[in-house]
Amino acid sequence: MLPTLTLGPKGDEWTYNRDTKTYDLTRGVSSPGFNIRTTQGPDASVTVAPALSALIVVDMQNFFLHPRCSDHPTGLAAVDHVLGVIKKCREVDVKIIWLNWGLNDGDLCAMPAATERSFANSLITPPKDSKHARNGFGSDMGDGMGRLLMEGSWNAKIYRPLQDASRADSDVFCSKNRISGLWHGETPLARELAAGGYRTLMFAGVNTDQCVLGTLADAYYRGWDCVLVENCCATTTPGGQDVTVYNASNGYGFVVDSKSIVEGKLV
Repeated sequence: MLPTLTLGPKGDEWTYNRDTKTYDLTRGVSSPGFNIRTTQGPDASVTVAPALSALIVVDMQNFFLHPRCSDHPTGLAAVDHVLGVIKKCREVDVKIIWLNWGLNDGDLCAMPAATERSFANSLITPPKDSKHARNGFGSDMGDGMGRLLMEGSWNAKIYRPLQDASRADSDVFCSKNRISGLWHGETPLARELAAGGYRTLMFAGVNTDQCVLGTLADAYYRGWDCVLVENCCATTTPGGQDVTVYNASNGYGFVVDSKSIVEGKLV
């Protein structure tokens, strides 16, 4: 048995070295690769090409994280880990992409019933308090929070500690109007990934088993490399984190954590 296994079509292939247990996702890019150890699934490391890689931070917005809008302790706990990963990504020249809900009135007119209901449960079952009220996309949340997940509203803004870490001159900011940011080939995220030539996507954000997974799974279906940064993701769904991490590490791609990225090496 040869020590190196090749996976994928010529020009877009991975290689796996059985001796070092290393997946090479660099596709022949000559600049140094960035090597990260996996934290779940089979023991391995992954080498990516920074020029072909992006960190996608999903939905870390006031609506999902700020105590005025939600109770999300695990999401808040993930923030510091995300900040550390962002710092490391900047050091090795991995692109930072912010993917957020950001609706306009045209989106509201075209919103499918199933998606609309997901954010309008208070119209069906009264909430326990106003903080948990979900009266539908575009509804006024009151107290200066703006219309629910509409682009430009306070509740749709990136959570302040992360907003402060963003860079308007170099980061990419993509709005989405569905659970997935890649639900078709012409979404803002799909266009940015194609224009930048990115092939390896690392995922952080909330909620792990919903918008993070929705985008990751669509990326997997469309042929991108997928890396879930487990402690940079969080969800309020009972059992949702564990199931998503398991499936990501054993099916969709690879699972790492913030420590393995921060300690990653250029090779």
